[in-house]
Amino acid sequence: MRALPGLQGPRAPPPLPLLLLCLLAAARPSLADGHPPALSFTTLPVSEEVLVKYSNLSLKSHNISLTEQSNVPVEKNIILQRPSNIELTCQFTTSRDLNSVRVTWKKGEDLLENNYLINATGSILYTQYKFTIINSEQMGSYSCLFQEEKEQRGTFNLKVPELHRKNKPLITYVGDSTVLMCKCEDCFPLNWTWYRSNESVQVPLDVQMKDKYVISETNANETKLKIMHLSEEDQGSYWCHAIFPLGESEDHIELVVLSYLVPLKPFLAITAEALLLVSIILLYEMYIQKKKHPDDGKEFEQIEQLKSDDSNGLENNAPRYRKNVSADQ
Repeated sequence: MRALPGLQGPRAPPPLPLLLLCLLAAARPSLADGHPPALSFTTLPVSEEVLVKYSNLSLKSHNISLTEQSNVPVEKNIILQRPSNIELTCQFTTSRDLNSVRVTWKKGEDLLENNYLINATGSILYTQYKFTIINSEQMGSYSCLFQEEKEQRGTFNLKVPELHRKNKPLITYVGDSTVLMCKCEDCFPLNWTWYRSNESVQVPLDVQMKDKYVISETNANETKLKIMHLSEEDQGSYWCHAIFPLGESEDHIELVVLSYLVPLKPFLAITAEALLLVSIILLYEMYIQKKKHPDDGKEFEQIEQLKSDDSNGLENNAPRYRKNVSADQ
């Protein structure tokens, strides 16, 4: 790459702390006659103590490519769990005059002054921002901006690792025990903490209640919470909280505690519906049969009447015997 003369850069001096100037080069264009000369890159002096302290940190390099046809900002997520040397590079391809492109860097919406490099090769413009990240305040979004007729932006989002857990609620029953687990893939938190949501407030669990809660951390990248003698009051949201050197991360698990009658409710409801349906069918069949044979009832009554008449006729036709009374009596 070659240094590009005439590029427009920031005009403010670089008042950053010495700690952030480690391994940085600064480009400060002169504005004499309105035409700055070619950029000169100078290694900024740093103390030997700073070099020794952070010399063993790993270097994390990340890139974003932009063109003049880009319609939306380009973003890239960077996961960090420990202090590191960071190197962020943006390249911008354009068919226009590179001298008319203004290059700036921002952290969030705050302008970063002069602590970056600008270079060009052919029709591609490069800018690079280097710094050492050592605490959570330096985490966040870093953006490179290329301004001509239309602004093009590339954003690097620096985050601590995310925690992983089951997406679905954990369902269990009164009197049982259950185990909640949070895990961090390829990362190792300094510490784990469990909380329970009390409305809008997170309350730390009383881990001294050994007969209720047991926390185990067999592996450094995961934590398990065992809850015993469950009751309906134990239902709710439980949060696992991980602490990293560069920040904190958390996630929650929803616990649902049911009584043993709850699984029977669908069965009872289905049984009741089936009985109701059978009753309706029987009543309907009886109604249809009665409608098809309306004289059946009269014929039955006539038959009964005939039987009754026959019975009465037999009684009337039976021989009658006079009772002879003795004359002597």
